[in-house]
Amino acid sequence: MTASIRAACTVVVIRDGEPGLEVLLLRRTLDAAFMGGFHVFPGGAAGEDEGARHAFTAAREAFEECGLVLAVDAGGRHAPPDAWAAIHARRADVQAGTASFAEVLALHGLGVADDAFAYFDRWLTPAGRPRRFDTRFFLARAPEGQVVAHDGNEIVDSRWMRPDDALAAAGRDEMKLGNATRATLQMLARHATVDEAIAAARAMPEVEPNRGCIAQGSRGERVFHRTDAAYHEIHWCDPDETMQTTYDLVPGTRKRLDRFVARIVAPNPGPMTGPGTNSYVIGEREVAVIDPGPIDEAHLAALLAYGAGRIRWILCTHTHRDHSPAAAALAAVTGAQVLGMPPPPGSRQDESFAPQRVLRDGETVELGEATLTAIHTPGHASNHLCYRLAQTGMLFTGDHVMQGSTVVIAPPDGNMRRYLASLERLLTLPIAIIAPGHGYLIGAAHREIRKLIEHRLWREARVRDAVARRGMGNVDELLDEVYPDLRPVLRAPAAMSLRAHLDKLVEDGAVREAQGRYRSAVPPGAGAFPRDGTP
Repeated sequence: MTASIRAACTVVVIRDGEPGLEVLLLRRTLDAAFMGGFHVFPGGAAGEDEGARHAFTAAREAFEECGLVLAVDAGGRHAPPDAWAAIHARRADVQAGTASFAEVLALHGLGVADDAFAYFDRWLTPAGRPRRFDTRFFLARAPEGQVVAHDGNEIVDSRWMRPDDALAAAGRDEMKLGNATRATLQMLARHATVDEAIAAARAMPEVEPNRGCIAQGSRGERVFHRTDAAYHEIHWCDPDETMQTTYDLVPGTRKRLDRFVARIVAPNPGPMTGPGTNSYVIGEREVAVIDPGPIDEAHLAALLAYGAGRIRWILCTHTHRDHSPAAAALAAVTGAQVLGMPPPPGSRQDESFAPQRVLRDGETVELGEATLTAIHTPGHASNHLCYRLAQTGMLFTGDHVMQGSTVVIAPPDGNMRRYLASLERLLTLPIAIIAPGHGYLIGAAHREIRKLIEHRLWREARVRDAVARRGMGNVDELLDEVYPDLRPVLRAPAAMSLRAHLDKLVEDGAVREAQGRYRSAVPPGAGAFPRDGTP
């Protein structure tokens, strides 16, 4: 059994102080039933008569807990000090329910204006907790001339602090901060003024709910939030919030992801493969295997044990040596049909991969109860395919989109221009979740794809700037400028991607190359490169 979820609101009150942006923090009494002893922002559950009046709930809670009147008159002005004092005198009545907050405000010609509150976040308490809240977070400017007065009952202390100072105090165990409070302080620490913080909140295109979830694993029961790698996978695998799914990525261990898909991780972890290559088994009565991985007897045995005579198809996203070599061995044992694109020339390719059915862009593969559509996505490899499962919208991306890192683009087979175009194409498809070749399932698919595109364009700008600063340089000379603080193990793959960026800039006409050395095609003093790469 789990507690019902109550609507709630939190208001993060900020001001411009002498040391910079400051935020109001309240300390809850140790006896509080919820987050006792924690430093929090003003907030609480919505009243039965408040419904979806979120800004009003936030303003009422701020008044009850710390005495601030976050209301304005018809001209948009906060309550002056004399009106604040008169309203403040009615706080006990509002807390006791003998007076309505709205009525007290109305007596002074004030009301709560939604546009005075900037909505920026939403957190939901995980299942299994005795109290669960769906809390919307707002930023609000502190009214001038009003004095914070905590109620001395539920709230026993209040203070204004710089976000960085509060985080540092929590790091020294001088303050207790919840996950949402800590994340909000980290966000505020990036802004110097109230205007800047509120503008950033209003500029957010959407607010993704942060629905905490619980899973089991080698480190015991753990709570995961939106920024955690396993977060979206746990929600996908455990939609009923049983809290019994696992967060471990263990080679050889099968994990059921949903009705149609299971995953078995190959035992080939490393800097370029993460926990190992993901092999996916799709279907029910008859099944397909996507990316059987490298030649490894234990991994092959795990696939055969799970397939148990049902493996009819073997598909590969591409022919790099961590994805396709086991295809021939698996087919020899099962008689399954091998599908994909043949390997292009090159030392990184698996020359043993010989598809009996060569798939083309847009071609479908019927797997009994499931249907896969092949999507040609060149860039990381010229023969790279993604596969979309029609029944759920899951997209198997191989190395086109990876969890936790960007992929290597290694010329001549790898091509940065084609890679970016392939990412853009995915934005036109309905994708519910991404099943990458390495790591956990990836949620918010289109947002993550856009982030990859933005990152590649940002890196491209760094390459252009480095070439312009140096005047002339080769890949080795440019590498440390474009990829600062690079670990030695990643230098070779980073150099490949740098070469791919340079090749694209040469094609764009923004950079010129001669005998492996690169220089800017823009004359000195001509200004910065445009974002589209044209000179």
